[in-house]
Amino acid sequence: MSALLCRFMIAMLMLLGLQAPVAAQQEGGVNLLVSLLPGAKEAPAGGSIPIAFVMKPKPGWHGYWKNPGDAGAEATIAWTLPQGVTVGELRYPVPERLIISGIMNYVYEHDYALLADLKLAPGVAPGTRLPLKAKLDYLACTKEICVPESAEVSAEIVAGAAGSAVVRDVRFDAFEAAMPKPIGTDGRFVVEDGRLRIGVPLPAAVAVADPYFFPLEYGSLDHGAVQSVSRKGDLLIVETKAGPNGTRLTTIAGLLKIGESQGLLLTAKPGAVPAAGEPIGTAGSEGGSGAGVIFAALAGALVGGLLLNIMPCVFPILSLKALSLARAGGDERAARREALAYTLGVVLVCLALGGLLLGLRAGGAAVGWAFQLQDPRVILILLLLVTGIALNLAGLFELPAIGGGDKLAATGGAQGAFWTGALAAFVATPCTGPFMGAALGAALVLPTAAALAIFAGLGLGLAIPFLLLGFVPALRRRLPKTGSWMNRLRRILSVPMFLTALALAWILGRQAGVDGMALGLCAALLLALGLWWVGVRQGRPRAWLPLVPALAAALAVVLILPLEAPAGAKAPGVLNSEPFSEAKLAALRGEQRPVFLYFTADWCITCKVNEKGVLAREDVTTRFKERNVAVLAGDWTRGDAAIGRFLAQHGRSGVPLYLYYAPGQEAKILPQILTVGDLTALGT
Repeated sequence: MSALLCRFMIAMLMLLGLQAPVAAQQEGGVNLLVSLLPGAKEAPAGGSIPIAFVMKPKPGWHGYWKNPGDAGAEATIAWTLPQGVTVGELRYPVPERLIISGIMNYVYEHDYALLADLKLAPGVAPGTRLPLKAKLDYLACTKEICVPESAEVSAEIVAGAAGSAVVRDVRFDAFEAAMPKPIGTDGRFVVEDGRLRIGVPLPAAVAVADPYFFPLEYGSLDHGAVQSVSRKGDLLIVETKAGPNGTRLTTIAGLLKIGESQGLLLTAKPGAVPAAGEPIGTAGSEGGSGAGVIFAALAGALVGGLLLNIMPCVFPILSLKALSLARAGGDERAARREALAYTLGVVLVCLALGGLLLGLRAGGAAVGWAFQLQDPRVILILLLLVTGIALNLAGLFELPAIGGGDKLAATGGAQGAFWTGALAAFVATPCTGPFMGAALGAALVLPTAAALAIFAGLGLGLAIPFLLLGFVPALRRRLPKTGSWMNRLRRILSVPMFLTALALAWILGRQAGVDGMALGLCAALLLALGLWWVGVRQGRPRAWLPLVPALAAALAVVLILPLEAPAGAKAPGVLNSEPFSEAKLAALRGEQRPVFLYFTADWCITCKVNEKGVLAREDVTTRFKERNVAVLAGDWTRGDAAIGRFLAQHGRSGVPLYLYYAPGQEAKILPQILTVGDLTALGT
């Protein structure tokens, strides 16, 4: 009660303007100095730039977080902005705890920055000077006294042309690094006997040091109570005393601190949270340093990328690799150049996909690895690309970027190797092989730079075999010498590419229905006719001209392609499975039935191999019936936010994922490459 009264009196002082005389002594604050810093000198019309209140407390003084705790007050802002300029809500960095006379405060005792996004309307004329003014009211405190202060700060920016590049102030890199990252999936919470338990989905590979949950709303938990934190698999469990509003809450929003200046923003909704698992110690005693976690995730990504070379989803482009390796011959410089170009293509595509994935998740989308293949238009474009490569390998036409020959090895081989690597990385995305699941799951909650390093490591692992052959002559000498056999090999290796095209057409039919598949096959036929004409004209000037209308017509199909399959077009899952929902899973577990849950997608070749080769086996079906195992299937072919969140709760960013729930027990994660023995042994 004393803490609440203290907080009320401080707020009243600020509202009534009963500030100490020091507030008027100096513009920009006294004990907590404030300055307004735009993130760039020029902002494009119709675009945005960050803007920061840079806060510098004097030694012994501190400022407050959005929820100040049991005392203190949140900062308030009054903006004076020119027409066409708007500023969003403040974003706060990860705070610290400060206990004064038994009262918990959420504070900053060092320099920090409050960020917001400043947006310009599209109609603002380029060159317009835009003065920005703000009045920030806040509380500056020591352990003995608190002083309400006010800072009137100003800055000026210039409007730039629409679409112009933003030259950002480098200081904002450090400001953004101190901000908590959105976890991208909902947590769960339960209140029992006055105790609050919050379940936070966090991969077990992510180390946590001195964890603490900062609630965004006052009253959701007792700020001064001890928080006990434990792990249970990929779930972090925070348990503490519920606050006065705990039993009435429908959601709990907050920030989970997991390390020095590292935090995760999350929202928890009512749901089952298991009892405490393995306790987590304080800083220095828990599972290794942040650098150790990043190193472990990077190692997993490297090994996982290496194993992708033997995964079924990457096999179709092995033909291109084999031709590129054989083409390098004995030219050391050419071999190294092609190896580096191939590696660059792989790594850049992995970085691009990883960066886009992180950006979408930061925007609130529950997407995961291979998200781009959930769109049938991407499948159609990939179908056209694979069809073209298959026809090239079959000898219908020749293109220097794909074909071969001494001239290419001397001049353009690196270009062909680069695009071969890019294609390898793009086609490999449907797979989440061994070691990859935990690594990619960890990447989604690590800082951006570390996450991108993991995606680059995945690409490097995928490129390692080609890189070794390019730089180790002894390995390269084991390859057969170039000769006429290469043409025969090309024809043979066109077969898996044609099969890949058929598989993509089937996936298109699953995503967009029979009409969508028919349109896709028509587009492929138009492309094939254009390429045949190119082959007939090979060697003539502008032999590629017939390809232009054929390719344009094929790509036009993208615009009219259905984006949804007709209702009822989906075939039932294997093992007589029912569609997955968290409510159905909870109901089955409540009946004390064993549950086998699998997540799949039509574009995931690993998933389909497991389903046809293992899950559909008669002995697996018989054993599941004998043990009354309920089977649920989550189809992620077209993306599903609920499935995306569930995958993230188990530390995964893609499919396949196989879970087994024994009665009364938490989920057991099964290998991503299943065997009949794995499944028939469940429950024994």
